[in-house]
Amino acid sequence: MKYAPFFFFFFSFLLAGVKPDLAGDRLAILAIRSSVGGRSILWNISQPSTPCTWPGVVCDNTTNRVVELHFPGMGLSGELPLNTLGNLTQLTTLSLRYNALSGQLPTDIFSLVNLRNLYLQNNLFSGPIPDLFSPLGNLVRVSFASNNFSGNIPSSIGNLTRLATLYLENNALSGSIPDLNRPSIALFNVSNNQLTGGIPSKFVGFPESAFSGNSLCGGPLVSCNGSETGSSSSDKLSGGAIAGIVIGSLLGVLLILLILFFLCCKKRKQKDEIKTKDLSEVKQVEIEIPADSSSSGFPSLTAAVGGGGAKGKSGEVNKKLVFMGKNKIGKFDLEDLLRASAEVLGKGTFGTAYKAVLEVGFTVAVKRLKDVTMAEKEFREKIESVGRMDHENLLPLRAYYFNGEEKLLVCDYIPTGSLSALLHGNRGAGRMPLNWEMRSMIALGAARGIAYLHSQGAKVSHGNIKSSNVLLTPSYESRVSDFGLAQLVGPNATPTRVDGYRAPEVTDIRKVSQKADVYSFGVLLLELLTGKAPTHALLNDEGVDLPRWVQSVVREEWTSEVFDLELLRDQNVEDDMVQLLQLAINCSAQYPDKRPSMAEVSNQIEEICHSSGSQQDRTPPSDTVSDS
Repeated sequence: MKYAPFFFFFFSFLLAGVKPDLAGDRLAILAIRSSVGGRSILWNISQPSTPCTWPGVVCDNTTNRVVELHFPGMGLSGELPLNTLGNLTQLTTLSLRYNALSGQLPTDIFSLVNLRNLYLQNNLFSGPIPDLFSPLGNLVRVSFASNNFSGNIPSSIGNLTRLATLYLENNALSGSIPDLNRPSIALFNVSNNQLTGGIPSKFVGFPESAFSGNSLCGGPLVSCNGSETGSSSSDKLSGGAIAGIVIGSLLGVLLILLILFFLCCKKRKQKDEIKTKDLSEVKQVEIEIPADSSSSGFPSLTAAVGGGGAKGKSGEVNKKLVFMGKNKIGKFDLEDLLRASAEVLGKGTFGTAYKAVLEVGFTVAVKRLKDVTMAEKEFREKIESVGRMDHENLLPLRAYYFNGEEKLLVCDYIPTGSLSALLHGNRGAGRMPLNWEMRSMIALGAARGIAYLHSQGAKVSHGNIKSSNVLLTPSYESRVSDFGLAQLVGPNATPTRVDGYRAPEVTDIRKVSQKADVYSFGVLLLELLTGKAPTHALLNDEGVDLPRWVQSVVREEWTSEVFDLELLRDQNVEDDMVQLLQLAINCSAQYPDKRPSMAEVSNQIEEICHSSGSQQDRTPPSDTVSDS
């Protein structure tokens, strides 16, 4: 690049007299490329072309201007040219993370009044951070982590009323933390710098790891010995108050222990009663089944087949389970199943699921179907076609039972539970957070399972995709359940808690197309990314219309308001999260012909996961920018 200085001088000369339009944006980007990009940004610039077609460049179709630059992990080196980025006046996102850019920050960056996201982490920038943030009133997310910045933290950051993320860790910043009294800041980290003094009250609630590696005090760290930090000396407690708190805490702990002891005794007594009774007395199960007109749980099943009940056409009692091809759960018969201790797992669209612990030493999941009125021959044909579905991301059907009004399905029991339980079950202390790696892996596994179903024929669809039907192994691999059951139910079947997942064109739950499956999967992806439940997906919770809510936020900007806070802890996968969010929006399009196929969805998620995997291995990724 011995001609780089010439190009830089040439483009700088041109930019000085260019008005802000797409042609000016093109010249500015070419100036950046000639200065720091070299051959690492492979564009065809031999003939005039719009920059909107260049990899890493995103334009707004309305304004016909460049609004986003994504060049992470592109091997860029050298210094950003002066008076260049400032010409991209409509820029909202600048991502230059994981490169080798050096020198001081060009001050014209701080003239980009539309800038919302600024990702410069993991470079070699040095010198002070300019105290020029006041004009950037739209700034939401800033990451200057892992550079060589020195000097003080700019106080003008306190003027950013919309700032939600500020990462400054792993630099050489000195001085004190300014009192950035902004309630919008949700993510903050200044660890491993040379900061001193007390931690302002605004940051008292952040974890100790956000401040470690400095000479700071107060807040989550050690006390500042009376100096002004998160609390003043007047807030100190007297010895009597402390003694009162200690005594009160001890009494509270004793009371909690007594309550827990009482509950444990009661629970053990109930379990003993269940184990000593036949399945016909399973009314003692702790979890209640809401009664309806068509089923009342296992008691009616036991009366039908366990106690000399219903007979087949031949006059003999039918007590046989029909096992499917690859039975890996062991040998047992209907009698073993009826003697098993049972626990209700949940009541879904097509029936109630039970955990059954057999006396022979293993556990299965049993679903008692409801609203199935077809003849035995037709039922066997359809359920055996379901049993032939064999994929590592599907929950295999191991056996079934048919006798008059009773239809049972036997599957593997997955102790980890469902994605719905993991997302919405416990949001308090002790919860294991679901990070990006886990969620993207769950999404990929579920997509592969559903894509396999669709590949079996034009009429094969799942029919009931929702987070409670995505079961998870201990290693967070997806097992999609309940596939093919929609074809078994009668015309009067009443769906349970599927409204939020159902495609707009679906009026009959027995007739769900593959494109309708894609819509439901899109809603599931939105649920996975936002942590919010769709409409009527949970008991006693109305939920939200996820596609409409996400669209309303995205129309304004890509912000941390969309993503689950647990995802925002990983600052290195923002672009991948946005890509998956865009895919989810495409899947949940209003019209079926606008939605991708599940094969396309699976391939796109796999590409995103590979990009994320390279980041987790600390190999800088290349950006893939959405077409929308």
